Amino acid sequence: MSMMLLADLNLSLPITHPGMKFLIILVIILLAPLLLTRLKIPPLLGLIVAGAIVGPKGFGLMERDSGIILSGTAGLLYIMFLAGLEIDFQDFKSHSKKSLVFGMLTFLIPMGLGTWVGLYLLDLSMISSVLLASMFASHTLIAYPIISKLGITKNRAVTVAVGGTLITDTLALLILAVIVGMSKGQVDSIFWIKLMVSLLIFSAIVLWVMPRFAKWFLKFNEDAILQYVFILGLVFAGALMAEMAGLEGIIGAFMVGLALNPLIPRTSPLMNRVEFVGNAIFIPFFLIGVGMLVDFRVFFQDEETIKVAVVMTITATLAKYLAALGTQKIFNYSANERRIIFGLSNAQAAATLAAVLIGYNLIIGIDDAGNAIRLLPESVLNGTIVMILITCTLASIEAQRGAKGIVFSESDLSDQNVADLPERFLVPVRNEETAEELINLAINLKSPDSKSGIYALSIINPEQQDSNAEVKAQKTLNKASERAAATDHNLYELLRYDTDVSKGISSVVYENKATDLILGLHVQQPFDESFLGNLTQGLLNKVNTTTYIYRPFSPFSSQRRILVVIPPKAEQELGFPFWLIKIWNLAKNSHARMIFYVSEPSREYIEEILANNPIRIEFREFAGWEEPENLHIQLRKDDFVILILSRKGNHSYHPKMEDLPDLVNRWLKEKSFLLVYPNQPFSGSFPAMDFLHSTLPGPLDQMELISQAVNKIFKKGKNQKGNIPKAN
Repeated sequence: MSMMLLADLNLSLPITHPGMKFLIILVIILLAPLLLTRLKIPPLLGLIVAGAIVGPKGFGLMERDSGIILSGTAGLLYIMFLAGLEIDFQDFKSHSKKSLVFGMLTFLIPMGLGTWVGLYLLDLSMISSVLLASMFASHTLIAYPIISKLGITKNRAVTVAVGGTLITDTLALLILAVIVGMSKGQVDSIFWIKLMVSLLIFSAIVLWVMPRFAKWFLKFNEDAILQYVFILGLVFAGALMAEMAGLEGIIGAFMVGLALNPLIPRTSPLMNRVEFVGNAIFIPFFLIGVGMLVDFRVFFQDEETIKVAVVMTITATLAKYLAALGTQKIFNYSANERRIIFGLSNAQAAATLAAVLIGYNLIIGIDDAGNAIRLLPESVLNGTIVMILITCTLASIEAQRGAKGIVFSESDLSDQNVADLPERFLVPVRNEETAEELINLAINLKSPDSKSGIYALSIINPEQQDSNAEVKAQKTLNKASERAAATDHNLYELLRYDTDVSKGISSVVYENKATDLILGLHVQQPFDESFLGNLTQGLLNKVNTTTYIYRPFSPFSSQRRILVVIPPKAEQELGFPFWLIKIWNLAKNSHARMIFYVSEPSREYIEEILANNPIRIEFREFAGWEEPENLHIQLRKDDFVILILSRKGNHSYHPKMEDLPDLVNRWLKEKSFLLVYPNQPFSGSFPAMDFLHSTLPGPLDQMELISQAVNKIFKKGKNQKGNIPKAN
């Protein structure tokens, strides 16, 4: 029987059995990064080399068939989609002028140099030389996964490089469309009108219609699989519409990423699934498929191909390096940032491959011997494959060098012996409906690089006559665990029996040294005096953690603006830096627009912190709590409001805060909001401040302690110039 099964299994080369082909590819994806990482070679390069070895021009183990091409196309679109999805949209807009400068440099320099090389070194016609130059001008973000894994996608150099990619690839692909039209004699006024109209329609659909449709779908369909398939469908739809508009699909995928950017926060389960599937399957398939195009034998068979390959590789690399160097000099970037820009822009793959195949397949005449005259000769086609391998290699190495250099330079070596600020979130959960959103908030408030855990607590009253109470409590904790696991966060389940909920929570706070306490308010639950009096006020009197009261009227991921209302003199309270760093984390972990309502003295103090720890903030005046209801004039449908409050007797406390239930029910009734009570040390353990006392000089008065605490908590800020001044 076994012999018969082996006979049925075709082991001849190339391998055609789908299971065996897939197994070989999975083995490559598994082993290539492991082996090359030890040799300090970028894993992406290993996948390309492995593709060349097993491909039809290597040992011929498998063909570059439709399955490889399909998966590779999905991987390429994935790279561009992730680039648009992970970019900080506010930074993208603020660096738009710099992206434009780099985009024009990385387009014009290769176009000029490439055209000259085509005319005078490769003896091509003018139209062929321009097409060749457009191949040099375009590039593929093949090194982007390296940048993403090292966590520096929000670096300004990355933002500029990605923005410049959109510009140069669009221009290069437009030139390709025009040249194809010219070779067919179709470039006239009608051609230009059709092109412009189709581009306008495409942009309107992707940037205006698609986000609104996606927002509606994600809000009313919470099934994880449906959400992922929906997003993947939008990526391919955007790519298809781009091709219908006369562009390449990679431009459409990138613009879909930009359009969906505000709807998929970096800490969301959906983002985790998108990155996981792309990095595990689709992107490696693309890299292996690129490797299958490489033919090492051309170096030994054709001198003309060797000459063309060397000229093309040197031209493309030199042109991209000059563009990166020019950008560095113009904007005074560091050497590592130049390496990042060069690494992201030097790889020639997607658009280059598309252009050379179109040029090679385009026959523009017949010679005297009856042979077809192609727009780009076969030597350029073979030279392009070699150029792709070498430029992808250089790009991966330089991007990794630059990224590691930036990560190293941004680490604060002076604080290596100082432990990280303790950060433990305690989230009491009462029902499955709110558990997921409460955990979601905790994840967004956490420091992006923090390894600290989240504690989910469910309290059972043993005096209640409910035989299913423990089962319900465990199901709620399981729901919380599922949400945390979906984003690779640790969650500790705590089940406690206590007749007094407030006492039970406060005991767990001290037992686990919780620094932050998140309380949930159900959408249907009224926000009134009883809520504040029976639970919250009791906890505020018993615990000294930063306490949050969260009412998720709509999913956090659907919020477009975050309005933070800060009372005057908030910076004079000891709890100030501990809640402020959480707002900083919220800004980094979400793509929402952040607006601070502050008094002038508080604004000046926060701006000092902002100078050394930049995030995107818009400031608006908030004189005080005398007329807080005026804020409702500024509210929009998708706003998320954060109110910074204060305990009675503290510097920023105002009697109007006692009227909070009435104010909330009047102008936050159909809004998601978060009430923040800063920690205020009193008797008992205070883990966060205990940490600071152990690392700060003493004795210090309160204002000096706040100033030193701010510096210590925000110690990892980039370009830190000195200490934050003492609060007034």
